[in-house]
Amino acid sequence: MSRRMERVNELIREELSDLLLREVRDPRLGGVISITRVEVSPDLLNARVYVSIMNETTDRTEALRALNAGAGFFHRELKQRLELRRVPFLTFRLDKSIEEGAAVLAHIDAAIHADEALHRQARQGHDG
Repeated sequence: MSRRMERVNELIREELSDLLLREVRDPRLGGVISITRVEVSPDLLNARVYVSIMNETTDRTEALRALNAGAGFFHRELKQRLELRRVPFLTFRLDKSIEEGAAVLAHIDAAIHADEALHRQARQGHDG
């Protein structure tokens, strides 16, 4: 990916994050919603926006539906804020990498604790 495309991806990610924080008041978007990354197509016509929704009470499907319903609003706002010839049309997708990473860490943690318990039992068996 070219340096320019990386800058465009990051610029759009930052502006969308700011819009979500300051401008959007949709009750379906409660909790913590983070824009994790943006992937703009080489022709700048489309962009996939990956979001992480970290809240047990927020319906992720409904939140994603709300974001995609508001894609026109985000597109218009980006046109006003950014100095780009073309502002891509946005499609929001759920990014599960954060929760998958947390699950992997939980498994590692459980394995460490199980290993420590086995070592304690082995030491007690040798001491007794």
